[in-house]
Amino acid sequence: MNERHILCIDLKSFFASCECVERGLNPFEVPLVVANPNQGRGAITLAVTPYLKKMGIPGRIRLYEIPKSISYQIVKPRMNLYLQKSKEVVSIYLDFVAKEDLHVYSIDECFLDVTSYLHFYQKNDEQLAELILKTIEEKTGLTATCGIGPNLLLAKVAMDVDAKRYKNGIAKWSMQDVPTKLWTITPLSKMWGIGPRMERNLNRLGIYTIGDLAHYDENKLKEKYGVMGAELWNHANGIDHSCIQDFQLSKKEKSISHSQVLFKDYSEENGKLILREMVDVICARLRQNHLEGSVVGFGVGYSKAVGGGFYHTMKLNFPTDDADMIFQCCSILFDRYYEELPIRKLSIHVGKLSKKLGVQLTIFEDFEEKKKNEQFHEAIDEVKLKFGKNSLLKASSLLPDSTIRERNKKIGGHSA
Repeated sequence: MNERHILCIDLKSFFASCECVERGLNPFEVPLVVANPNQGRGAITLAVTPYLKKMGIPGRIRLYEIPKSISYQIVKPRMNLYLQKSKEVVSIYLDFVAKEDLHVYSIDECFLDVTSYLHFYQKNDEQLAELILKTIEEKTGLTATCGIGPNLLLAKVAMDVDAKRYKNGIAKWSMQDVPTKLWTITPLSKMWGIGPRMERNLNRLGIYTIGDLAHYDENKLKEKYGVMGAELWNHANGIDHSCIQDFQLSKKEKSISHSQVLFKDYSEENGKLILREMVDVICARLRQNHLEGSVVGFGVGYSKAVGGGFYHTMKLNFPTDDADMIFQCCSILFDRYYEELPIRKLSIHVGKLSKKLGVQLTIFEDFEEKKKNEQFHEAIDEVKLKFGKNSLLKASSLLPDSTIRERNKKIGGHSA
């Protein structure tokens, strides 16, 4: 396969820059903070201008943590404005590439596969990236940085770690740069796909740099973390087999989704409890319809006091209706992208559905054990169908933070 040319473009200090552009201000010269002033000094900032970042103020911080010696302007967040600006930028990308070569990763970040366009524009990837960034600034007033790589991973990490060091905001990494640039990354949470929780787990194994991770026994990582372990090792070595098309689901494709707005702020610990319950619900629906899925999506919405959240997908090598497998995929996405902020919404999506034809095994699984597990879940489904969804519950469903019993009552469940 020929080498790809992937661009990862991020709009700098997006929310704060949008507010500056609307006010005719230069975000590189103005100390502006996006936060809800009605929440007092304890409010969490959604963004700060590059001017403040240069002074050492991070994008997410409580107002009282900003040094008193620094004067700044607070503006209330306007999500409709940010969504409109994001759409304007996406339309610019679509002037350069076709829809199938664009992946909107978040409101301020996108991946573009420009491999097929370099000959058309008579430019190399860096020159094309410069043209796109210049067009964004001219048409919207927003500035951006860009990472370029042979795959999505290296493009993303080049953008996250390296792009801000260059005057034109563009950094290009190749596989040859892996030992000198990727392996030197520390702490681990600076690497795309490794959150604070996963960083702590890897630190316990004596892994403190990406180089440590790249040289760790791959089989031990697989044994400990399953599919996540294999992906961690691959990414640490600059390997990423995913492509933009993997993230694009046809509107005609069937899928099963489940979301839940929580009645209070949840943390990682009790959030995982709700996640497990939601996975059980969605897998019961898959079994009921004799379906399996090979794309798992998971999203978190933070409380209004913080705003934002994330939604990302993971492609599996084979379709499944296995609750443990789907929970593991959601947990991987949770550990990757969760920012340790209060959670108010969780959502799960299983796509690329197909009719279940039989028992799908990996080389590590036993057929008889797998079959018994399926029969066990089928028996539970039958009992719940006959006597009500609350007739059989896991012990964790009796914990105070569980919501499954109340939700079952609201959607027709009844006690035996």
